[in-house]
Amino acid sequence: MERAAEKVYVAIGNDVQEGLATLEWTLRKWSSSQFSIVILHADINKDYVYTYYGKIPASYVNDQSVDFLKKCEQGKLNKILRQYIAFCGQVKTEILNIEKCDEPIHKRIVQLVSGLGICKLVMGITFLKSSSWKYGNLLSGLKHIQQKKPDFCELYLISGGKLFLLKDENNEGFIEDDQGAKLNKKRGSFRGWIGKMFPENVKSPRFSPSSTSVDSPSIWEKCAEEIEGYFNHLVEESESGQVSDEILESNRSTSIPRNLTPTQKTEFLRVKIGEARDAIHLKRREAKESVQRYSRAEWAINLCTSRSEDLEARLNEETMKRGALEKDLETIREELSETRIRLDQNRNKLDSTLEIQRELSRKLKSSTMVKSQSQEQLGKMINTRGGMIQDIEKLRKQKNVMQRRIEFCRDKDAIEMVTRLNNFGFSYKEFTAEEIRAGTDHFSEHCRIKCSGDFTNVYRARIDHTTVAVKLYDFRIRQVSEEEFDTKVKVLSRIQHPHVVAMIGFCKELKCIIFEYMHESCLRNVFFSNNRKNQALNWHARVGIAAEVCSGLSFLHLSKPRPMVHGNLNLGKILLDRNHVAKVNGFRLDFSFDESDIRSDIQDFGSLVLQLLTERNWCGFLDEVNMMNEATLVEVLDQRVGEWPLQVAMELARIAIRCSSSGDGAYTGMTMVMKEMEEVRKKADDVVAGVGCSVNEFNVDSDDETIIPASFFCPILKDVMKNPHIASDGFSYELSAIKQWLGMSHNTSPLTNLDLEHKRLTPNHTLRSLIHDWHKKRSIPLT
Repeated sequence: MERAAEKVYVAIGNDVQEGLATLEWTLRKWSSSQFSIVILHADINKDYVYTYYGKIPASYVNDQSVDFLKKCEQGKLNKILRQYIAFCGQVKTEILNIEKCDEPIHKRIVQLVSGLGICKLVMGITFLKSSSWKYGNLLSGLKHIQQKKPDFCELYLISGGKLFLLKDENNEGFIEDDQGAKLNKKRGSFRGWIGKMFPENVKSPRFSPSSTSVDSPSIWEKCAEEIEGYFNHLVEESESGQVSDEILESNRSTSIPRNLTPTQKTEFLRVKIGEARDAIHLKRREAKESVQRYSRAEWAINLCTSRSEDLEARLNEETMKRGALEKDLETIREELSETRIRLDQNRNKLDSTLEIQRELSRKLKSSTMVKSQSQEQLGKMINTRGGMIQDIEKLRKQKNVMQRRIEFCRDKDAIEMVTRLNNFGFSYKEFTAEEIRAGTDHFSEHCRIKCSGDFTNVYRARIDHTTVAVKLYDFRIRQVSEEEFDTKVKVLSRIQHPHVVAMIGFCKELKCIIFEYMHESCLRNVFFSNNRKNQALNWHARVGIAAEVCSGLSFLHLSKPRPMVHGNLNLGKILLDRNHVAKVNGFRLDFSFDESDIRSDIQDFGSLVLQLLTERNWCGFLDEVNMMNEATLVEVLDQRVGEWPLQVAMELARIAIRCSSSGDGAYTGMTMVMKEMEEVRKKADDVVAGVGCSVNEFNVDSDDETIIPASFFCPILKDVMKNPHIASDGFSYELSAIKQWLGMSHNTSPLTNLDLEHKRLTPNHTLRSLIHDWHKKRSIPLT
């Protein structure tokens, strides 16, 4: 099993040359082993931005400029990191950014070492410089990392591609070169070496010239006296150097006298050798002093160069500011010129407006004359309209005759249907499975009408040239026993009422029951389908449906030997045949109920009558219904079905409110409800027959102005809007309705059920104007 590659973490800054030197040292150090490199790099400071005018807080610049400048800085940083990765060659290299936070960088380094378990950490000395450290804080930071790091971590400090070690006792350090030679640095000289490497006044390549113009004058004032003393010291050293040279020259020019004895010559030579030794020591000391003078000279040159560059940068900055001010001045002059031009244009427009006003005054006089002529023509049109009203009255009488014929045909069709059902050979017949499968095309999808809520599917079938509905129990969801199925068939076979869906037969093998087919589907589909079939259900048809449903529900409550309840009466349980005759469907087939179930049926009937009146769903709003009176309810009538007769609407509203009420005046049974509904139906029939009827009282199609465009209706209230507003789904709603919808913590569209992008509502002034014009047209009397 191969040994996993060792990770070496390298912390380097933005100085490319120093960073590459640190990476080169790392690659040399571990070249003989398998390892990977993780580059630790400090993230850019998001609190400041770097502009041509220097480093300034991000809050002083607008958001767009901040994003642009930060992208530029991030681009420069990414370019440096790509150079580092390319330099590592085939060695696997990763980048780990250290995000800026309130803690100092040296504490963040110690946390990373402990958190990531870093065993080998190579830190370039410029890494801390990139974090805006001064050299005084740099020493304490290095000491903190050296002391606080875990024992398992090996720390290597690199400067200029060479290893730098820091001792803990007296903060002394030394630099180790590639050959292993060590150059000791005392405490004082090491601090000077750090100061030389990171002078405060040297400009960073990331900063603009103006960024140093603030700090450079103070640094120059502090160092000016020191530089002057340094030059005086150079003059003194040059003089002492000449004296020492004269001493050496005199020693060099002295020769051995000839008249000395050998012993004297030996002593003379010994003295000369001592003098030569002293001269050598003197030269060595002077050499060391020359090195120090060279360092001081280099420091002075760097400081003076930085000062000159700083002054040059400030000069360039002032030049740029002057150019910018000149451009601003030129821009202001241009704006002043444009303002003068606009002033002249506005003066010309004012003259034109005055001329137009005089012209409009002349046209107003001529319009007054035209108005008087139009009034005369209107009088003639009113006379013509009187004749048209007489023609309409004749047509109304003809329609009454046709209405009676239609009622006669409906009664005739109903009698024929009952007769045909009684004469069918398969009344309450037990059908075979082959007949059912053939009639439903083997229960194909195009024959399925719907999925019911009682674990059944309903299919449209054609048996013996008659269309029927087949209710099939889904055995994958619920098993129906033979005894339970026989009980259902037995109960349904006893129910025979013109307003209850009749059973035709059954099939024991498939556990399905065959009912008569209702061609117009249920009331819910008629009211809320897109093809607007409900326009055919005028107010008279709706009164008849309410009376027929009441009759069917009363039959169930009064059935013998034991009463039955529906349990879930709603628009989906009311089916319509070809002649819009309503029949009750989907009632419970068990006899286990109490008085609360009967009360629930009565309340459901009241809610259904309210929907027939207003075409609004009142389920869940019983408290609101109980607080309404008949007059209030009449105000929200569905006007698309024609103008309701006030007396009929009031009586029907009173019955609906009393059924929905839970107080003392509520109905206790359907017998009284059935009696009052028959009286309301008789009044409606009398109105249709012409007793107290006015033109267009029940005729929906007599005038195109009574056909309300679908866009005028609120999708929630199902009523003509008064103050339409557009939501974020693109549909218009009544303001009060959509506010109530949003106030109930709904975040989806009432129509599409998709999430709304926002909850802002915009007034639809165009639609509101169209609705207002439509109301004005309908308010013009016919006589």
